[in-house]
Amino acid sequence: MSAGESEPEQGPEPGTVRPGGRTARVRAAVLQAAGDVLAEQGFAHLDLGDVARRAQVGRTTVYRRWGTVTALVADLLQDMAEQSLPRTETGSLLGDLRANARLVQRTLTDARQGPLFKAVIAAATWDARTAEALHRFYDTRVAEWAPCVRQAADRGEVPEDTDAHEVVRAVSAPLYYRLLTSDAPLDRAAADRAAEAAAAAARAGAYVQHRTHT
Repeated sequence: MSAGESEPEQGPEPGTVRPGGRTARVRAAVLQAAGDVLAEQGFAHLDLGDVARRAQVGRTTVYRRWGTVTALVADLLQDMAEQSLPRTETGSLLGDLRANARLVQRTLTDARQGPLFKAVIAAATWDARTAEALHRFYDTRVAEWAPCVRQAADRGEVPEDTDAHEVVRAVSAPLYYRLLTSDAPLDRAAADRAAEAAAAAARAGAYVQHRTHT
């Protein structure tokens, strides 16, 4: 995943605003400020009043549009998913998965994005709305890269029934594991190994969807 991995309008849920003009500028400033607080101090220190001060917008505006810190984090994650770089198509499964892994690696080692993701992931372990927003973020990013696997199936590189979403998840999983549980370097070599392992497993049929028969 930039995993920042650093693009749709919803209904009246807090945190949703129409793009364009001052509204868009306010939203961008508030989301930037919220991301800064998460990266610097973590979820526990995220406060709507402080975010308003940092963004140099009125407290009433922030409270009216987002209402809660979890609604603000949900909107931040949606924006991050929408602004993340599009997939790279190299013409080979390994090349595409390597591009994905390197994008995730750059995001997770970024001075701002890495701590931000750690903070959001930690909050998602106890806050249901943050967890839901995080799931939507990753669903969006996985869906962006899944066509690379389907194209590989069309080229005969992997079995036809390969689960594209599972292959993409397999690329980023070891990188997040390093981020959260290990002091091992999260470098390009680690990214390339993750891509190579996922590609090899996909070619061997490890991600073929098993159909149930009635």
